[in-house]
Amino acid sequence: MADRGRAPSLTVYSRTYCHLCDEMLAVLKPLQARYGFELQVIDVDSDPQLERRYGELVPVLAHGEHELCHYRLDAAVLTAYLAEIS
Repeated sequence: MADRGRAPSLTVYSRTYCHLCDEMLAVLKPLQARYGFELQVIDVDSDPQLERRYGELVPVLAHGEHELCHYRLDAAVLTAYLAEIS
């Protein structure tokens, strides 16, 4: 759960040269401006454990250990989740 008054920090597990990753990030940017969440992008290929965990699921949008979306951003899921944790 997010701390009251503190913006949630979301993570996109991604990889270089991934068009789905680029698409998810492009859709997330305006939502980030609107809802004020922090966004971190992590290249799964930089860590063998992350590569094993996420493999072909990328991009993955997560809040901590809670995975919100795989492959494509579901804006309805994201906005409902942000409302739930705020």
